[in-house]
Amino acid sequence: MGTRDKKSALARDRTDWAEDRTDWAEDRTILANERTFASWLRTGLTALAVAIALAAIFGDAEGPISPARSVASIFVLGAIIVFWMARGKTLSSLDDLDRHSVDAMRRRGITAITVLMMLGAAGTGVLLWIV
Repeated sequence: MGTRDKKSALARDRTDWAEDRTDWAEDRTILANERTFASWLRTGLTALAVAIALAAIFGDAEGPISPARSVASIFVLGAIIVFWMARGKTLSSLDDLDRHSVDAMRRRGITAITVLMMLGAAGTGVLLWIV
């Protein structure tokens, strides 16, 4: 086998290895995307748990519009938004893998979730001190 044949075989081997590494990297990215999706769902479920806890602790409040129900509703709304954003971001990430480019989460979405959770947390703090 001549030098040229050895170089050609080495080039083919390197190409095969590079393709394998790329496939493995894409597999890792898909799995990371699934873990991130699960994390989003846990965040939403935690917001729902806070809403349920508020209803359990302050459920005896009178009237249809009680402070506890209002604050719990903020957490329920936050959970719904988190679930919807998780879906959207996960599908977007899968599309990005097909195009081999990644789009970051929109700042507006990050801000909306943060503000909702802050309002819910502040409302919970107020309820804990006034009720």
